[in-house]
Amino acid sequence: MKKLNSIAELKAAVQEYKPILNLRENHTEEIPDKRDILVCGGTGCTSSESLVIIENLKNEIKKAGLEDHAMVHLTGCFGFCAMGPIVKVYPDNVFYVHVKPEDAAEIVESHIKNNQVVERLLFAEPTLDFQKVKRDSDMEFYKKQVRIALRNCGHINPEDITEYIANDGYTALAKCLSEMTPKEVIEEMKASGLRGRGGAGFPTGRKWESASKNPAINGKKFIVCNADEGDPGAFMDRSLLEGDPHSVLEAMAIAGYAVGAAEGYIYIRAEYPLAIDRLKIAIAQAEEAGVLGENILGTGFNFKIELKYGAGAFVCGEGTALINSIEGKRGEPRMKTFSSSQHGLWQAPTSVNNVETFGNVPAIINKGAKWFASYGTEDSTGTKVFALGGKINNVGLVEVPMGTTLREIVYDIGGGIPGGKKFKAVQTGGPSGGCISEKDLDTPIDFKSLSDIGSMMGSGGMLVLDETDCMVDIAKFFLEFTVDESCGKCTPCRIGNKRLLEMLNKICDGKAEEKDLDDLKDLALTIKNTSLCGLGKCAPNPVLSTLDCFYDEYLAHVKDKKCPAGKCQSLLNFVITDNCIGCGLCKKNCPADAITGEKKQKHVIDTTKCLKCGACMSKCKKDAIVKM
Repeated sequence: MKKLNSIAELKAAVQEYKPILNLRENHTEEIPDKRDILVCGGTGCTSSESLVIIENLKNEIKKAGLEDHAMVHLTGCFGFCAMGPIVKVYPDNVFYVHVKPEDAAEIVESHIKNNQVVERLLFAEPTLDFQKVKRDSDMEFYKKQVRIALRNCGHINPEDITEYIANDGYTALAKCLSEMTPKEVIEEMKASGLRGRGGAGFPTGRKWESASKNPAINGKKFIVCNADEGDPGAFMDRSLLEGDPHSVLEAMAIAGYAVGAAEGYIYIRAEYPLAIDRLKIAIAQAEEAGVLGENILGTGFNFKIELKYGAGAFVCGEGTALINSIEGKRGEPRMKTFSSSQHGLWQAPTSVNNVETFGNVPAIINKGAKWFASYGTEDSTGTKVFALGGKINNVGLVEVPMGTTLREIVYDIGGGIPGGKKFKAVQTGGPSGGCISEKDLDTPIDFKSLSDIGSMMGSGGMLVLDETDCMVDIAKFFLEFTVDESCGKCTPCRIGNKRLLEMLNKICDGKAEEKDLDDLKDLALTIKNTSLCGLGKCAPNPVLSTLDCFYDEYLAHVKDKKCPAGKCQSLLNFVITDNCIGCGLCKKNCPADAITGEKKQKHVIDTTKCLKCGACMSKCKKDAIVKM
């Protein structure tokens, strides 16, 4: 990549590179002469050998002598993770799912050489009686999505800056440097209504404005990208960094121009090796191209970016703890006597935004604040990316306009609950969020609406639960995570959450009384009101929300000594029914010798000896053992 010494040279490069994306953007029903083959290179698909698929496709194309007719490209996450590895063929826009390395030969021979789509690798759409569909636009999973932050993921090669530039990359930065003052950039962000996508949803423009107004310390201000993403099951930021790292680099440079900073840091957990590798490649390419570093595009503006690695502590996702960690200190929060925009990194004014927030910035600058604000609601503009997981048919990464209902995400995009099971709850916001029951499924997803029903947006994790999940056990799962990840600095979080977990264990073991539920709620509220940092304050949310929405389930545990979902082992009894044929498999596999009975006669379980391990139930071929 040649160095771009001026904004005019960048604009010329955009036009020069535009044809690179022609096959992907101009779809046709006719048989094309040339094709682009894109293969998902996200973490999930690479773990399922998508890189081998790329090599096999290249080899098969070479063997067939089709190098002039087909090119294979690495790309980012397509989002439909349940269907990976995914291969997409342009310009006929054919979407292949569950592709294996050995399928490469058939794709090349049938599709590329003979123009015959490989039907067996197409997605079977459940809403169309499992009819095979060729295009993602015909899939319910994609129909209601609007990709702004993820606009380049699955569309360009994240390791090739020319493809990013071909899609108007770095033109937003050029626009800011040549046509807008720093104040005008901030006003555009404020007008867009963009709020932080990492948790509390603080307005981005106001955060930048505050950092811009505060005087530099030792001549320095800083831009920090929070890429820690510690929530269990969350992979939004990771996927964006893996699929479109340049959008984050460009946005950080724009933020630097707006607030008067020349240095930026991306704080990323070391457990994200693929994202780290692609960031390193992107930073090197951007510096070589002259869109990052010294004298960017010949404008005299300087901005450099450095990576800082986290060791995986959940608490380092909190702003002040993150700053301490970058400085080489213990990663723990500090009292917020002042904001980071006043005294942040090395006491200098610092603006901290998460990956997804930055991902929206170039699109807002290029297309305008009004365009962005046309999506979503008045209070929550734009779109939000969610990592949809749990008991859901279509696991994956989804981006929808704010205001989309939970029901639309669970049933339309997510495809409902597997196995015909009944929906029970959805947990939003990870360990800091809350559980939402079926009565609130029509709640629009925005910051205020989720807060009103006891949950939160958080970073975007969305865990779907069905009738086989115990809500007390779910609250316990998140408390176990929080207790393990607490930095221990403040007493309410360090000790209070341990006591909460002990009380939940007591309930699940059938040793609690009804008055313990009042104590559980009182302690949870005390922790929420007195913890030092936002993570400590939010830690009791799973307990409070499940108490609010599923109090009857807690009562069943403490009064009836029963777990309605059949999850809490201490409250279960295994019983052999009349379906028993006396085969002896259960008796043979019982580790406690708790089962007696003669051959071909109904067997019996001695509940005083039973370990409740479930080995008998898993071995029974007649479904003759039930949990009571």
